[in-house]
Amino acid sequence: MNDDDFAWEPSLGPPWADVALPDEPESRLIERLVAHDERAFNELVRLYERRVLTLILRMLGNAAEAEDVAQEVFVQVFKAIGSFRGEAKLSTWIYRIAINLCKNRVKYLKVRHTSEQDELGAVEERGGLGGEGHRGASLERPDEAMSGKQVERIIQRAIADLEPTFRECLVLCDVEELSYEQIEEITGLPIGTVKSRIHRARAQLRAAVERELGEKVP
Repeated sequence: MNDDDFAWEPSLGPPWADVALPDEPESRLIERLVAHDERAFNELVRLYERRVLTLILRMLGNAAEAEDVAQEVFVQVFKAIGSFRGEAKLSTWIYRIAINLCKNRVKYLKVRHTSEQDELGAVEERGGLGGEGHRGASLERPDEAMSGKQVERIIQRAIADLEPTFRECLVLCDVEELSYEQIEEITGLPIGTVKSRIHRARAQLRAAVERELGEKVP
């Protein structure tokens, strides 16, 4: 089995499904992974894909980017499993890979967005986009009627606007429901810092959502 043999396809299962424990001890699963047992990798993907994808989606706020990074996570696990020393749980190690790849993608997207904005500005200065009429049309959002889905989009945007270091702690705690100790292992931050960032992230998230809704939230 080589890198080209490993292909990941996102399942259509519910995004909030819990990770089931493997039928065999984790140590045995890791042994099979180190031996590049293809069935073991398929099992690993089945166990973790939904939680990994949900984590990344909350970090990036873009489904296409999230699926791309999720696939990269499992490719990295496949390549680096031989370096796993068992000092943390396998799930913690996988989440750490996911968080690091998210950070890299956020930096890349920020640079790309800045470049695209510069190019867009240059085109607009030359009148290439049809002037004010075009910009006005681009702001029309007929699907923005208030609904449960719209509230979810507001929350997602608010999470995406958080400082990345705050966002990762908030998502790991409130979405993934990990303990402070687990978040400490994944992020490498002291527990005191983890708690502080979660508290500040929650406050910022609440303020942003209330600002968008124009009312207090419970």
